[in-house]
Amino acid sequence: MVKKRIYLNAFDMNCAGHQSPGLWSHPEDRSSTYKDPEYWTHLAQVLERGCFDAIFLADVLGTYDVYQDSRDPAVRQGAQVPVNDPAFVVPIMAQVTKHLGFGLTASTSYEHPYTFARRMTTLDHLTKGRIGWNVVTSYLNSAALNIGLDKQLSHDNRYDIADEYMDVVYKLWEASWEDDAVIVDKEKGIYTDPSKVHDIEHEGKYYKVPGAHLCEPSPQRTPVIFQAGASSRGRKFAAKHAELVFIGTTTMESTKKTVQAFREETIKAGRKPEEIKILTLITPIVAPTQEGYCKKF
Repeated sequence: MVKKRIYLNAFDMNCAGHQSPGLWSHPEDRSSTYKDPEYWTHLAQVLERGCFDAIFLADVLGTYDVYQDSRDPAVRQGAQVPVNDPAFVVPIMAQVTKHLGFGLTASTSYEHPYTFARRMTTLDHLTKGRIGWNVVTSYLNSAALNIGLDKQLSHDNRYDIADEYMDVVYKLWEASWEDDAVIVDKEKGIYTDPSKVHDIEHEGKYYKVPGAHLCEPSPQRTPVIFQAGASSRGRKFAAKHAELVFIGTTTMESTKKTVQAFREETIKAGRKPEEIKILTLITPIVAPTQEGYCKKF
């Protein structure tokens, strides 16, 4: 029998109402303390003690406003609103752990790749190489409107933009600074060798980025790439870029079909199918095995 490694990845969001809106009203629930650093440090320590590989942080940039043509029901029930920026809790959790990885959700539709590349390199430095990026193209029309668009861009157009976005950040992370560019020569007064920092000279359909990356190389350079696109276009994107893919299926048969579709797409993209790890959602029933091991969040 071939043994396969199981990857454990926690799923959370920087809000009180992530996957189970309304659970915050339970007398013993403490999800409304998501605003406190202690919420995140405690969670990170519990996950590391439980041998989890990573925690994945979901995010949205708009409110759910389709039901009753209003955002009021979502606001009233705390359904992923209020929601804070997930990036800022990553260093907090990294400081109290050594092995736990972090998957950060960030959209390619509403942020320029030049500035985003710097944020991810910064997080890679602060986590000592434990950061991952869940690449999303965003799906809420309310986000598009508040960014300044008349309406949400079409699904496939968002993925076209995302493909070029990836080209830009890859160039910034991998091709701009040479490994030995930073020398910190105090005697000569040279921090970085300018001849080893290069402009990427990107000029495409959606982005023009002529210059160099702002950051020196981080431990990973390019973060681990997560992806959760279930559409045909999303699978093609994942097959080209992703290392871990999230799926949401309800039966063994549907899971098998979904995984097979991703594997086939990966082969078409010229990669080995086992290069992509598949993560699916489960809700475990947790029971403490010893005094004080599992505490309520």
